[in-house]
Amino acid sequence: MDKYDAVVIGAGNGGLTAAAKLQQEGLNVLLLERHNIPGGAATSFCRGRFEFEVALHQLSGLGTPEKPGLLRLQLDKLGVMEDLEFVEISDLYHVATDEGFRITLKTNREETIAVLKDKFPHEKNTIQKYFDLLANYANDMIGAFIFRDPEPSRKKYPNLYQYALRNSKDILDEYFSDPLLKAVLAVYWGYIGVPPTRLAFAYLAMILFQYMEFKPYHVKGGSQAISNAILNKFTANGGTARFNCGAKHIVVEDGQIKGVITDEGDEVATENIVSNISPIATYNHLMDPEHIPSDVTVEMKSRNLSTSAFTLFIGFDCGPQQLGITESTNFLMKSTDISDSLLDSMNRLEIKDELIVLSCYDVTDPGFSPPGTCQANVVTLKYGEPWLRIPPRQYHDVKFRCADAMLQRIYEIYPEAKNHIEEVEVGTPLTHMRYLGHPLGAIYGYEMLTKDALFFQPGRYSPINGLCFAGGWAGDNGFEPTLRSGISAAKSIIRRRGTK
Repeated sequence: MDKYDAVVIGAGNGGLTAAAKLQQEGLNVLLLERHNIPGGAATSFCRGRFEFEVALHQLSGLGTPEKPGLLRLQLDKLGVMEDLEFVEISDLYHVATDEGFRITLKTNREETIAVLKDKFPHEKNTIQKYFDLLANYANDMIGAFIFRDPEPSRKKYPNLYQYALRNSKDILDEYFSDPLLKAVLAVYWGYIGVPPTRLAFAYLAMILFQYMEFKPYHVKGGSQAISNAILNKFTANGGTARFNCGAKHIVVEDGQIKGVITDEGDEVATENIVSNISPIATYNHLMDPEHIPSDVTVEMKSRNLSTSAFTLFIGFDCGPQQLGITESTNFLMKSTDISDSLLDSMNRLEIKDELIVLSCYDVTDPGFSPPGTCQANVVTLKYGEPWLRIPPRQYHDVKFRCADAMLQRIYEIYPEAKNHIEEVEVGTPLTHMRYLGHPLGAIYGYEMLTKDALFFQPGRYSPINGLCFAGGWAGDNGFEPTLRSGISAAKSIIRRRGTK
């Protein structure tokens, strides 16, 4: 029987950084992954002459060498920054409607305020006040949580106490009357997967602040380059990675992790496991029922699964300029509705007036696709359950009907696109469920409702001694939080070992 100091289940963002950190600290680590490549959602695939990016739109948390963000600092400590090349994205995002409205927000705060005042002069006074609120709230969050103030108080952090648990739509309604302006400022809700009516203002404020303060980035080679770099550092330090081989069973004795049985039937002894897969699968599929603590079952039943996505991966036989695409991140907006009715659109098996994000990486990185071409990742959010109910014989009809409707939405904004499509691949919630192994294809783990906001998350720890979680199921989702979560999980194991 092989023995390891720690076993990491799943080579997604959190699993990779957890394995790399543990191995770097001198532990002997086994990484198990059912897919044949690392990354989970942080990966790519090939169709024709295109290598399509699966999930990354804008990487947060990097900053610059002179003004580093938390992600840059942590990746640098892992020793992978030297193996990656990042390109700063010059704009926050572009919003376009089929009625001809266009606006591009800049990463510079004052430029963005000026652009918004020019487009919405009747709201100019409150625009300035709103961005002041974003900055003040973010500074409170940094002081209280990033720097871990041991004695936070309402007096020291008034904005945090006043706004943290309020939903984003209520705050936008307080400041603005123009529905289009509110919709423009709320589009990042799609990166979190929760409509503004249910999205804690804490998230919307921090994501805007992060991108303006530390800038959004693109990585050359796509997210697969990040996954490869972390894996290479892990194996270079002596770590063992097994692909096409997941975990079949977790061995628990008297509330203590004792080992793992792999898909190939190998028994591995260990007292420490980092699970980068969902708690639902970890507890219900990999453990015997008698070892699952009752409070874990209660916790899982109290949470909602996040939305999944309907995605088009499109390869064009021309550059982005010929298509009229001048920004890398584009939100295609047909409705200014930011109410709970968004939930209805996320549950229907149609594409109508959904918010769509189109990312064209070649705008920032002209060498991302083959010469003379470009690619786009086009996404709208859809819950997985309605797709699971489609009779198998009808699945392809629904899938391609939605794909055609999404293409029509693209043509409304970029009419030249219809003349230059070379490759199209379609991903539904069932596609995400199959490749990621997430229940119902939930791309954001658990749904980040206000009641489950970062202040109340159960976090990475399990009542079972020696088990902890990493990735989007253990806290916030997105690339920066999940990459950092693995490092946090690794540190918790290192601390535990040091106290034994």
